[in-house]
Amino acid sequence: MTQVSRKIRIAAVALAAGLTLSACGGDDAGSTIVVGSKDFTENILLGQMLVVALEEAGIPVEDRTNLGGTVVNRDALLAGDINVYPEYNGTGWTVHLEQEDPSFDRDVLYNNVAEKDLADNGIRWVGHSPFNNTYGFASSPATTAANGGELFTFQTMADYLQANPDAVVCMESEFPDRPDGLVLWEEHTGFEIPEDQQVILETGVIYTETGNDNCDFGEVFTTDGRIDGLNLGLVQDPGVMILYNLSYTFRDEVLADADPQVQEIAETIVNSLDNETMVGLNFQVDIEGRDYADVAREYLETLGLA
Repeated sequence: MTQVSRKIRIAAVALAAGLTLSACGGDDAGSTIVVGSKDFTENILLGQMLVVALEEAGIPVEDRTNLGGTVVNRDALLAGDINVYPEYNGTGWTVHLEQEDPSFDRDVLYNNVAEKDLADNGIRWVGHSPFNNTYGFASSPATTAANGGELFTFQTMADYLQANPDAVVCMESEFPDRPDGLVLWEEHTGFEIPEDQQVILETGVIYTETGNDNCDFGEVFTTDGRIDGLNLGLVQDPGVMILYNLSYTFRDEVLADADPQVQEIAETIVNSLDNETMVGLNFQVDIEGRDYADVAREYLETLGLA
């Protein structure tokens, strides 16, 4: 297939000999798409999918995945140091656009974020994932067994904590104070978890400690592959936690000048990913220890993109 290449203007930051060098337009700028990502499994995988798919399509691409956290990637995107990275609609609305009361309708939230970010910042949201990687809770194997092997709901989790004052919930340090965190669960259930039933741990440790029955419940991200891999029971959310469906966020002027395949590829990837698929892909990296690029390429083959 003949590839149609179009020149784009990028600002690529390279550190060499203590100097910051910028490539800004002109014939030497090329048409490279610089792809970033956050520094956790799911986001790296999504970044790698775009990198591999663009390479397969013959589109020049620079891999800057695993760049850092949310702020690092967003700042790099706004500055032109990267051209695109995967981002969550709920984060876009509450963090980047500093808006309140996000819609609990996934299409409405996406449209609100996409329209405002494009108008205010020149950032275009491409694709709209069926999967929703929101905050949630998981029960340990022993706690699930104590519930007759049935999955907890938010309300039955609250009932269990009230009936078992020695039971603990393990959480990240920021989760109890986030506006999209514990407060939403407590408002829904009408139960405030006492401080002596809260244990603060690092994110990755929460999964292993819950899997080892040292936490009765652990705060999780709902598409994390370690939920299945460690035999945790995902607590059923009746629609309480903010939505975190995903899109690729592009600098609009870059996308406008890029090969039309870039947007088509990005949409094909994101729109194909439901919760079950994303959990399975994350599982391959986190539990089976597979390489990000290998998992990405194998999945792209099912889409005809590799």
